[in-house]
Amino acid sequence: MLDSLRIFAKSWPGKIMGGFLLVGLAGFGINNVITSLGSNTVARVGDVEITSRDFLRDYQNQLNRVASQIGRMPTSEEAVSLGVPSMVIGDLAQNAALDQMASNYGLGVSDDRLSNLLRKDPNFAGTLGNFDPTTFSDVLRRSGITESEYLENEAKSAQRQQLVLSLFGDTQLPEAASKLINRFIGDKRTIDYIVLNETDIETPPAPTEDELAAYLKDHQSEYRTVETRSVKVMALSPEIMAQSKSIDDAAIAAEYEKTKASLIKPETRTIEQVVLGDDLVKTFEDGKLAGESFDDLVAANNLSPTELGTLSQAQINDGDLGDAAFSLPADGFAVIDGVAGKRAIHVSAIDVGGQTSLDDAKSDIAAKLALAEAKNDYATILDQIEELRAAFRPIDEIAQRYDLKTYDLVVSADGSALAAVDGLKDADRGKVSQAIFSAEDGKLSPTVTLGANNNVWFDLGTIEPARDETLDEVREEVSTAWTAEKVDAAISDTADKIVARLDAGEALGDIAASMNTFPQLSLQFGRSGEADTSIDSAVASKVFAGGPDNHGTALNNDGEQIVFSVASVVPADGPLEAQALDSINTDQRNGLYAEFVTGVRDEAGLRINEQALQQTLSLVGQ
Repeated sequence: MLDSLRIFAKSWPGKIMGGFLLVGLAGFGINNVITSLGSNTVARVGDVEITSRDFLRDYQNQLNRVASQIGRMPTSEEAVSLGVPSMVIGDLAQNAALDQMASNYGLGVSDDRLSNLLRKDPNFAGTLGNFDPTTFSDVLRRSGITESEYLENEAKSAQRQQLVLSLFGDTQLPEAASKLINRFIGDKRTIDYIVLNETDIETPPAPTEDELAAYLKDHQSEYRTVETRSVKVMALSPEIMAQSKSIDDAAIAAEYEKTKASLIKPETRTIEQVVLGDDLVKTFEDGKLAGESFDDLVAANNLSPTELGTLSQAQINDGDLGDAAFSLPADGFAVIDGVAGKRAIHVSAIDVGGQTSLDDAKSDIAAKLALAEAKNDYATILDQIEELRAAFRPIDEIAQRYDLKTYDLVVSADGSALAAVDGLKDADRGKVSQAIFSAEDGKLSPTVTLGANNNVWFDLGTIEPARDETLDEVREEVSTAWTAEKVDAAISDTADKIVARLDAGEALGDIAASMNTFPQLSLQFGRSGEADTSIDSAVASKVFAGGPDNHGTALNNDGEQIVFSVASVVPADGPLEAQALDSINTDQRNGLYAEFVTGVRDEAGLRINEQALQQTLSLVGQ
């Protein structure tokens, strides 16, 4: 029977029937398998696929950024609660939608442009600051991408930049909006005001015992000790071990000869710059032609240059700045384009670099060799310490054996006392503190592993639990706080009464005279307040919150109570400053770009393969 079917299937009638069967089965669901997202595709935007490899790479980068903020790598559950997967999918979908649109419009990037981007990328610079193929290969290998993938990503990024610049590069704020913003930013107001303090009220009587007890009861959470634990701490890392190692001069000299060819200092230049308004560009250009110095021009125009530092050309991300600075002689300057218009850059000093001498390199080489020795010894020392800890040997004994430093600390949950431990990063204090507060009295404390070659041990001492403080312990503090509260309430009540009189039409000067106090008259300022007075930004915001007849009361950032009355409004004169206008235009372009990208992505259509996404997420941390 089967043989007959095989023979029939090989015949032309059999092949035709097989074709009909295939079409029929496709109608019952096989087409869904053929056209659905592939198992390696996490999502699709239009015709562009987002592969699990793309997602994993960006997801891991995002996890690393989160880890740098919270001091540890987040768990899978924490990453989901923070929205990391959705954020990564959103960013990839956004880029995919723009890539598809750029492709539809035929945008592309030339090989010369890609080559130039590659050469200027500081991540691939060698010792001399120029592009280094070995560094390029090493960086790509550590990042988990191939050269072709890198170039493809750079090309797409450049295409997206072309698209965005062509659409939004010339977007400008309407003139009417510019004027309104200028009025909002630049308007000034003149006020009369009174600063109220303890001299303007009756001094409250000393608190009774019952009043102090009642205050403490109402504010008990403010008068409570925190739990503390006394510990003896010891840390081990190659860097810590290297501090106790001694490298002889012969080994240093031998290493210098071996690495001499790579010990070349790149040329560096000390650079400063000053942003020029439109009225100063010609002044600096004419001054340069006339042989005037940068310092003289800056002083004559009351400008303050910004120090950019002593940099090699590879350290300068701004290509125009780097090219200009490294074409100037010492004490030379040039006028070049900048983000907010023209700027003058000045090279105050030049270090030509060259071969590093043995004396100059000696300390660095010694540190390098000591660290190399420490890394070689680290695993052995770690194993020995773990064996001693398992045998319940105390920290002091272990530290003495291996020439390590110990720290006697009283630690609270915030871990701030751990700042005394050399080599312990701020981001790691929380993990060590958590281990200390999880340790049980009388039991061996666990090793705190902070990295592949970084461990901390501690012996737990006494535990002081948190408790409420008694009135006898905090009597003075409670009395001071009670009195301050009464004084503030009395001052606030006085301010409210003055405002009520202002509401009734009395002048602030007359009110001040009736209180035997002196008002401050006709102070003019903008929204940021006035330096060297009691009128700071907190008070200014209240002053500008009302109309030209506004009056009221406000607390400044020093806690002073201010009662004010607006005397006049001074409208802003002239156009919006170029730097502020440029910043607002940039914000406007960014807003339009965000809306545009969202629209492009929604129009292209985002489809997510939940099964593939969950499978991909399960690979993280394995």
